[in-house]
Amino acid sequence: QVQLVESGGGLVQAGDSLRLSCAASGQTSTTATMGWFRQAPGKEREALATIWLSAASTYYSESVKGRFTISKDNAKNTVYLQMNSLKPEDTGVYYCRAQSRSGRDYWGQGTQVTVSS
Repeated sequence: QVQLVESGGGLVQAGDSLRLSCAASGQTSTTATMGWFRQAPGKEREALATIWLSAASTYYSESVKGRFTISKDNAKNTVYLQMNSLKPEDTGVYYCRAQSRSGRDYWGQGTQVTVSS
């Protein structure tokens, strides 16, 4: 089992920045990738960014590429999402996901990000 705790959400204005954190605990040695997802009101959960823990390779959705950066601190078992130039359409609940090498998914409880225009 892997436990994930997100933090760093809040209410900001368009153009501002936020940094989200996702602290992992438990059987973290089995984790292959960690990622950030967003669920806007009335919409499906959307994958935003993923990082491969062994290689530090990253993936970004087109909606956040160039504005968001995913990074990791292996010593702290923590993954970050630096979000710059935030837009009102970035509003939603942000979830952290850890995926094990066997393909099992673990999710955090989510953190709310609200961007006002």
